[in-house]
Amino acid sequence: MSTPEEISSFLVSRRARISPDQAGVPAYTGHRRVPGLRREEVAFLAGVSTDYYAKLERGNTRGASRGVLEAIARALQLDEIERDHLFNLVEVTTAPRRRSPRQAPRTGVTPRTQAVLDALTVPAIVQNPRLDVVAANALGAALYGLTRTDVGSAAFNGARFQFLDSRAADFYVDHERGKRNVVALLHQAAGRDPYDEDLIRLVGQLSTQSAEFRALWAQHDVIRYQRGSKRYRHPAVGRLGFAYESFDLNTETGLTMLVYTYEPNSPTAERLMLLSALGPTAADAPRDDVHVDHP
Repeated sequence: MSTPEEISSFLVSRRARISPDQAGVPAYTGHRRVPGLRREEVAFLAGVSTDYYAKLERGNTRGASRGVLEAIARALQLDEIERDHLFNLVEVTTAPRRRSPRQAPRTGVTPRTQAVLDALTVPAIVQNPRLDVVAANALGAALYGLTRTDVGSAAFNGARFQFLDSRAADFYVDHERGKRNVVALLHQAAGRDPYDEDLIRLVGQLSTQSAEFRALWAQHDVIRYQRGSKRYRHPAVGRLGFAYESFDLNTETGLTMLVYTYEPNSPTAERLMLLSALGPTAADAPRDDVHVDHP
């Protein structure tokens, strides 16, 4: 993943989605060869020259000040997550090349973090930025059909399952939204750490084996976990619906805990009781069994 190319593609994709009317600028005369704003319109809104903005859009961010980047973010109407993504990409291009801070893939959590997971009475998992499940409590493991040996060994990766396993379409009620979110999360992770070799391999595998992933990756959308809803069709107990909250683990850099909550006395509550009794090996739940060839 070339960071200058990522910057270029990201900026092009963001200005393509904004019309002159939306941006509040006078439309330049003549035939518009590109969707959305032209470079000169972005430059006008940001208060920089067209040549300077064109240089930035080619991925040449040398000397770009924070104020200029803020102005471009406003011109392109970037949200907070997109703005942070742009700043992360630029920081990587202007800083000396570094190795990933995670010299080896995270394969677990500390005993204290696992104790917190085990104390929760609702499903909970911990993921790294590549969406490997590195830890879970009993209900979290049962939800995804994982055993203790699966969790932490990178045997289950959410992105790989979503795009390369035929069972995903049945398991996720909102499968299409889930795939878009997965790609946006991986894009955000790539902006933060473009030298993560495991992430590079994962994106390469998904790009090679899934045309849908390639198309979504080219849109350059970015999100990060916050809160939301998730709905599943579990093969053993049927429909399950949750609200979820995400928590960055300050004591374990790069890991995020997802906690799934549900209404008491709801169908989901009743089905989780059954799932807890059955355990993770009761049905053909969505384990990530796709073989990965590491170059």
